[in-house]
Amino acid sequence: MDFATVIEERYSCKSYDGSAPAREQIAAVLEAARRAPTAKNLQEQHIYVCQSPEALAKIDEITPCRYNAPCVLVVAFDATNVFTYPGGARDSGIEDASIVCTHLVLAAQNAGLQSCWVNLFDPAEAKRVLGLPENEEVLALVDMGFASEKGRPLPNHFNRKELSETVTYL
Repeated sequence: MDFATVIEERYSCKSYDGSAPAREQIAAVLEAARRAPTAKNLQEQHIYVCQSPEALAKIDEITPCRYNAPCVLVVAFDATNVFTYPGGARDSGIEDASIVCTHLVLAAQNAGLQSCWVNLFDPAEAKRVLGLPENEEVLALVDMGFASEKGRPLPNHFNRKELSETVTYL
């Protein structure tokens, strides 16, 4: 699939059929995430692949937004291994993990899967329930799988502002 088609056809799936992606599909998505750029190439991301009934039950404890996805990727980052910007007011952890998530959702589309970047959860609770290391912060959950017959883009998905409303040339 060419990149323009991947971008155009990708949407946040809110209904999965429950069938598991092939190991090769998951591997392709994870490889795309591995290649995501990070500040100073620190690669502070850590992705937890939740597929077992036990892991998915833990996901269901922390969010109502699994939508029957058979695979959920928990994207975290090592908060002790980030680039701190000049001035010290900000670091690269959230943005680097966000780039990783963007690669994940686009690669899922390219691999024939649907995905949904979930942010309706408490990151501290996710960390506790999943038993993640103290130095890691959870950024997002990414549902992944095959859309059910109900799994279609939301009605407002294709509504986009004009570039003139979101871009200013200086």
